Amino acid sequence: MLDICLLGTGGMMPLPYRFLTSLMVRYNGHTVMIDCGEATQISARLQGWSFKDIDVLMITHFHADHISGLPGLLLAIGNADRREPLTIVGPKNIEKVVNSLRVIAPELPFEIKFIEIQGNEQVFDLVGLRIKAFRVNHNILCYGYSIELDRKGRFNAEAAKELEIPIKLWKVLQSGNDVTVDGKVFTSDMVMGEDRKGLKVTYCTDTRPTDVIAEAAGGSDLFICEGMYGENDAETMDKAKAKKHMTMTEAALLAEQAGVAEMWLTHYSPSITKPKMYLDDIKKIFPNTVMGKDRLTKELKFED
Repeated sequence: MLDICLLGTGGMMPLPYRFLTSLMVRYNGHTVMIDCGEATQISARLQGWSFKDIDVLMITHFHADHISGLPGLLLAIGNADRREPLTIVGPKNIEKVVNSLRVIAPELPFEIKFIEIQGNEQVFDLVGLRIKAFRVNHNILCYGYSIELDRKGRFNAEAAKELEIPIKLWKVLQSGNDVTVDGKVFTSDMVMGEDRKGLKVTYCTDTRPTDVIAEAAGGSDLFICEGMYGENDAETMDKAKAKKHMTMTEAALLAEQAGVAEMWLTHYSPSITKPKMYLDDIKKIFPNTVMGKDRLTKELKFED
């Protein structure tokens, strides 16, 4: 099970009614956070989710609306009595950039471990989740992220009994390890079915639409994508292309191409005061579209 919270939905600057785009994902007592712009910690506080449980922070890129809230967040995590290391993942020079921001937050009660993304894509295994970073098309180095939770196949108790494997060893096989009984080796695939469908969330902001995004988001249960602009006129399209952002229509076309189950739009331009006014038109392209709003939450569960 994954708990999802879209902390904010704004781009460029926080507004009185809209915080900057950021995501929190909770799993098994751990929290993964993506981006931390100005005032992000206020929205997290309003949601009531713990700062202490943030184990991994993923940064998409080094524009202020995605990272300028980091010093305050680090201090909030420290004030929550965290002592365990915090892992920060991000583009090239992530350690240098974060340490520059830490001039105003130099003393923390926990260690920060940095992981610099190598190349156009990289996969990490963190806190029991598989997280894939993939490079997108912005005007500076920027990455999207897919978070996946795998689900093992069913344990075949009848097969284990027929093989005369002691019950006390069943959990070892369920965990994927082999066991030896009276000199005979039993492997987990003898008693485990094929892997079942897991859970997948893909998060992508600040980019032009690319096939890379559709590929990375393929089969996602939830696709969270920027919809910076609602209009599709020539002037808006020229602006989107120049600033390397996406329209809501372009995001919907990506969702359709990727075959995702649901899409949340986010990262709205400050000029968009009522995103829902565009919803009917976007649903004509991708029916299962939701206009994201601050602290929108969802609980993703495995299929029965």
